[in-house]
Amino acid sequence: MSKYTQVHENPRAVDDLLAAYGAGSLDPARHALVATHLLLKPENRRFVRMLENVVAADLLAERAGTVSRRDARLAAIFDCEDAPVASPAQAGDGGVLPEPLRRYMGCELKDVSWSFVVPGVRECRLGEVGRGTASLLRVRAGRRLPQHTHEGSEITLVLTGAFSDPLGRYMRGDIAVADAAIDHSPEVDSEEDCICFAVTDAPLVLTSPLGRVVQRIFAMRH
Repeated sequence: MSKYTQVHENPRAVDDLLAAYGAGSLDPARHALVATHLLLKPENRRFVRMLENVVAADLLAERAGTVSRRDARLAAIFDCEDAPVASPAQAGDGGVLPEPLRRYMGCELKDVSWSFVVPGVRECRLGEVGRGTASLLRVRAGRRLPQHTHEGSEITLVLTGAFSDPLGRYMRGDIAVADAAIDHSPEVDSEEDCICFAVTDAPLVLTSPLGRVVQRIFAMRH
């Protein structure tokens, strides 16, 4: 299991995401999210390289007509400890928006157009992902996001600052994964604004009384 898995309720969530990245099966938004995570958290690169080797070995085995032991090899990888991996000197982090995310967005942070969500929260929607969206979120220091749960999954990568919810605390480079079983109101640390890249595959569901009213009004406008 990778050292940077943060979701206590589902300790395999980030590992599964990394496995999908290694297999090349992610959509462009999630691919950019994981690529950015790996640039900011190079400790997980070794884990992904091993997963990529499993996929490559399976392809060779299939071509040779032999029986693959993919599940056993994946289990061994999930059970291994990650060894520290030095960050390449040329990698850098590209400032707030590392290169994989800038490439996906097609712009710099200074060019982002923010829209009002609730006081202290701004959003830039980057595109649709199935029934969900890929977005940048900027949350003012010390603020809480509206209480919400999820129709599907929500994958969030922290780019600046940090936030906490009942499942953990997430800092720059960390990935948080939430689903329909989680009803939370993430709170940003008081020292710095938090900018995150979030990808959902279905709409969020606001669960506080005020949130439900706001969501109905928003739905009527669209």
